[in-house]
Amino acid sequence: SGGGRPMIEDYVGKGEDAPEFLPYGLTLQHKHVPELRTYAKLSHDPIMQPAVGNFAQGMITVVPLQLGGLERVPTGAEMHAALADHFASIEGGVVEVAPYTHLERIAEVDPEIYNGTNKMKVYVFANDERAQALLVAVYDNLGKGASGAAVQNMDLMLGLAP
Repeated sequence: SGGGRPMIEDYVGKGEDAPEFLPYGLTLQHKHVPELRTYAKLSHDPIMQPAVGNFAQGMITVVPLQLGGLERVPTGAEMHAALADHFASIEGGVVEVAPYTHLERIAEVDPEIYNGTNKMKVYVFANDERAQALLVAVYDNLGKGASGAAVQNMDLMLGLAP
């Protein structure tokens, strides 16, 4: 549903010929890039590469991180610990940080696991030698609606209970 009604109609119209996974926004000029840059206080545009899949609800957001430009490069384990500690400190929190493991594939990064809930699961995948990481979040993009998600994000940023 993330691509909007025209993309849904096109996807559904392909029937059995529709791919299981279809990237879009490949010009790297997605409409949400300016707000991501603004609210994350970034000095450069982030890379946003959305995709749709064969499911109507649920979402995976992947944030690639090039860590080499930082004054001190954190390890994957350090990033995981920081996120786990932060989200564990929020009373009544709805964000779970998945255990940190060195995996190339993991079956449980499933966009539909939290459909109908307010929960989110965050994964940290890292290659310490290359100073690169992926933060992956799985959540229901439709369950609360955009305004509810915005309020929940504000609560998380301010350290308030959801």
